[in-house]
This record gives sequence, structure tokens and C-alpha cells, in this order.
Amino acid sequence: MQKTGILELPLHTGKAPRWLFEKMVILARCIAQVIIIEFGRDCFLKRLADPLWFQAFGCVLGFDWHSSGLTTTTCAALKEAFYSLGEYKVFICGGKGRTSRKTPSQIGEIGQNLGKNLDNLVYISRLVAKVDNNALQDGFELYHHTFVFTDELKWTVIQQGMSSDSLGWARRYHWHSEKLQSFIKKPHTGISSDKFFLTLNLVDDNIQKAQNVITELSWRKKEENIKDFLLLYNNINKLPQRHRLLLSDINPKFLDKIFLKTYEKKPTNFENLLSLEGVGKKTLRALALISELIYGTNLSYFDPARYSFAHGGKDGYPYKINLARYQSTIDILKKAIQQAKIERSDRIKALRRLYRFYYLNDKEGGI
Repeated sequence: MQKTGILELPLHTGKAPRWLFEKMVILARCIAQVIIIEFGRDCFLKRLADPLWFQAFGCVLGFDWHSSGLTTTTCAALKEAFYSLGEYKVFICGGKGRTSRKTPSQIGEIGQNLGKNLDNLVYISRLVAKVDNNALQDGFELYHHTFVFTDELKWTVIQQGMSSDSLGWARRYHWHSEKLQSFIKKPHTGISSDKFFLTLNLVDDNIQKAQNVITELSWRKKEENIKDFLLLYNNINKLPQRHRLLLSDINPKFLDKIFLKTYEKKPTNFENLLSLEGVGKKTLRALALISELIYGTNLSYFDPARYSFAHGGKDGYPYKINLARYQSTIDILKKAIQQAKIERSDRIKALRRLYRFYYLNDKEGGI
């Protein structure tokens, strides 16, 4: 099971034209309905959590195969599609930029409508963002966060970050609640990327000892941690290159207040430390380097990106959008959905006809 994933994509300018986005919403709605009717909501969440399936899904909708916009536009189309699919009890919150910061309040509103306390989902939404932004330090800052869940409180998260360098890359992260045993022990599997970056991976599966030492260091008086950090900072040119890079943008004077806070709070474990307000990537990096270089714990510099792939999209590669065929696809799926609501045997036949339609047309060069 692919619980999470990462995909690197170049940032493209522009956006989907309105006529295409409206079609994307309709087609996304149809595909989601077919999957949920045939296989169930859990399967739908599972597929969204697979970065390869999600990429193919976005390309089927007609977006650029090699663009960061596929993530934001596909998620936006799904969110709008589910406004009219309330019967399935699948809820989509968040989005791009400022909309992503509305995720907690949107989850809360849905909880009120369901008559359920969804504070735990709010906590999860915030924690997965902190893991990918702070505990997996790969050079990307999150700017997109979409949280998908059901009334049974099963969930999937799709979020994307922008590279801090001038090359303009984006990286997408997927999460899924199924079989997820820990937020801080190798939560990412099924990860896709074309490039690798210098990464401080504080959620690798062989780093629990370092996590424990980092947590214990956060309990110390701030003066002790500042003293050890300055020992590293003042000898930066004597350290291996990767450590010089990791230390270069941390100003010791900004660590004073946060070390005081962690000393006063004394987090019980690494997840608790990570979830503390104000504890960001530089705090964790400082504690990690103190842990490794002074106390001998082994850190992980493994970038978990694994797969790369390519498809087609709206800019005409490998072909231009054919509106008539696009509408034909929608019509066929709508008929399959209506048939599916009548009887299961008819549903299966409808999906088989859909498969044969595409298979034969593809063989004949019709699609």
C-alpha cells in the first residue's frame, strides 16, 4: 500500500482556461463516482494517495503532464466536483496559498454539520504539514494542502512545496490513513521525483535514537543548547560540506526564545516536539546537528524520492485537447454511473463496455 508519495514538477506559469476547468470538474466527478460506486470510498482515498495514479488522473483530466499546476488544478476540480456529491460523505478541504490555511476551519465546519468532533483531523492536518515542511528538510516550502476525508474519519492528504532555490521546482507529498502507524517513522512510501536534493530526513525509519536524543536536548536549559550550537557555528568551515550548508542560514540569536519554550514545555516525544507552535525547521536542524556532531547520534540524509514519469496535457503535448472527445468521455461515464445505480451486474457490464470502447478506439487510433 502506498501511504504517501512525493513528485517533483517544474513550476509553470498560467492556469487552465475556464472552459477546460469546467470540463475537468465534470469528468473528475464522473470518475470519482465510478470508483466509489464500484470499489468504495476507501479505494478512492487510496488511489488519491498514490502519486502515480494521481498524476495519471490529472493528465486524464487534460492538464500539463510536467507542471506543478496539475496538483493544484486537479485538487481544485475535485473539491468543486464534490460540492454536488454529498451523498457519498467525502469531504475535501484546503487548497492553494491562503486557502490552505483555511483547512482547520473548514474541517471544523464539516464536523458541526456531521455532529462530530473533528479536532483530531485538524491536528493531523497541521502535523503532516509540519512533517513535510520541517522534519523532512528537502529544500521545499509548502504552499498547497488538500485534506480529503470521509464521515468514518479515514483521510488522504495531498500537499505540494516550492523549492527555495531559483530553479523553480515543486514537490508533491501524499499521505493516507490506511495502515499508517507513525507520523514520524518513514511515513512516505510510493514516492516520485526526477531530482534529488540534500535532505535532512528526521522521519526516516532508522532514526528513532536520534529523534529521542533531539527530544531530550529540547528539555535542556537554553544556555546549554546555545553553547553547543555556537561551538558548531563558530567552527563551520571545519565541518563537512553538508553540515556547512545546513548551518549557514541559522542565526543563533533566534534560537534563544524557542529553546526557552521547549525547556518549559518539555515535549514527551519527537512528535510532540514537532507539533509545538514555533518549533520549525531551523530549531529541529540545530538540535539534530548538536545531536550528531557532539553526541554521536546518526542522522539520515536520505532523500526519499524514487520514481519519475510523464504523461500528456493541455499545452498540446503529446496532443491537443479535443473538446468533442472530452465531452464524449463524460457522456459515456455518466451513462455508466446511471447504469451502476440500477444493479451491480449492470454496473459491471457498463464498466466493461467503457473499457472495450477505449481499448478498441485506441487500437484504431481514435483516441
